[in-house]
Amino acid sequence: MTTANHAQSGTKNAKSTKTVARLEARVSTEIKALWQQAADLEGRTLTDFVVAAVQAHARQVIESHQTLVLSREDSEAFVNALLNPPEPNEALKAAAKRYKKIMGD
Repeated sequence: MTTANHAQSGTKNAKSTKTVARLEARVSTEIKALWQQAADLEGRTLTDFVVAAVQAHARQVIESHQTLVLSREDSEAFVNALLNPPEPNEALKAAAKRYKKIMGD
């Protein structure tokens, strides 16, 4: 499959004043037929189907990269550190003094 994407910003849709971007992709006839069949089954245009599918997958990818999943052991250690923080060591105390001196607090 050969894919070429071209984005063209700043075009205006004749039906609205909203700015839209154009995306083109070259795919095999087999892939296009598969997408068309899926779009037909959902009663959508091919463009609507592709846009909806890509948007849903993009959100899923972004969410998976923004979510931190901890094991039970790691979760317990994190909560324990928040609830029972260790006493500050000398380096942390010195850093706090420097911060207060610089920030005037």
